[in-house]
Amino acid sequence: MSETPSAEGGASYAAAGVDIEAGDRAVELMKEWVKKTQRAEVAGLGGLGGFAGLFDASALKRYERPLLASATDGVGTKVDIARRMGVYDTIGHDLVAMVMDDIVVCGAEPLFMTDYICVGKVHPERVAGIVKGIAEGCVLAGTALVGGETAEHPGLLGPDDFDVAGAGTGVVEADRLLGADRIRTGDVVIAMASSGLHSNGYSLVRHVLFDRAKMSLETQVDELGRTLGEELLEPTKIYSLDCLALTRTTEVHAFSHITGGGLANNLARVVPDHLHAAVDRSTWAPGAVFDLVGTAGRVERLELEKTLNMGVGMMAVVPAASVDVALTTLADRGVDAWVAGEIIERGDHGTGAALTGDYAS
Repeated sequence: MSETPSAEGGASYAAAGVDIEAGDRAVELMKEWVKKTQRAEVAGLGGLGGFAGLFDASALKRYERPLLASATDGVGTKVDIARRMGVYDTIGHDLVAMVMDDIVVCGAEPLFMTDYICVGKVHPERVAGIVKGIAEGCVLAGTALVGGETAEHPGLLGPDDFDVAGAGTGVVEADRLLGADRIRTGDVVIAMASSGLHSNGYSLVRHVLFDRAKMSLETQVDELGRTLGEELLEPTKIYSLDCLALTRTTEVHAFSHITGGGLANNLARVVPDHLHAAVDRSTWAPGAVFDLVGTAGRVERLELEKTLNMGVGMMAVVPAASVDVALTTLADRGVDAWVAGEIIERGDHGTGAALTGDYAS
């Protein structure tokens, strides 16, 4: 079916709101950042702009039985904070963390990642800024950014609206796969500090702080030592290489990435049915932002704990004999970590994991 030309001229993609030239400009601007993420397995293979990203799978020959691990995720409504602040080069860190820290939980080494950026209107510098953040995150995770897609959706998204998503792949030797079947009674739960809210619970946070407390992104919060917007945009910590370092230096039975659902629910995902993880709140004090959300919205502790990470972004379950080496390894890498709990027989404690006691002041 042909289009009927209007009085102003024939219909076109540009007239419909899609700017192909702007998209091409965005690709050129992002190339230098993507190049920084290259691993040996992708060097010289196609490059940015092809229809598919390439990875030299012959690198997997050193594995006896390689298992590929895959994950996909986004950063949720945190993108609204980035849009409102006009800061686009940090949200990519969040995306990489959400994808690659899921992959490393099973002990897999991150290999490569692709991204998807959807915008209402292509602003080349803005898109390049998003990709810059993704590329920097990939470097921190030790993974290659092998490709992606930028889609312009005029009419569905406003000119300044955007969303991001990503997918990643890693590899682990079959006999080194981590998880619930390795966990034993007497194992110790080590907590690794989060950098803040990370990328979960922002629908609650935005409702509480903006709609109920009537705060603004420019509000200076003394307890935070910076503006509310700066705190909310703090990038998610990327633990991938830290977790892999633990697997090389000592015995690790499982990891748990503390994302949507909170600490107890995520830790329960790696605890076998006959055991229970008891985590002691008194071993740490959640950051000021968690108290701010709870106080401003009169949010009950249980609701906070099942929505936010409460200051813990990753947990490792290790044998008691591995604790000292694990804590030393993490400290040497600049990761704030501590013993937070233990694995006990299920008994009357119920399944999964639970928090006990009160938070340190």
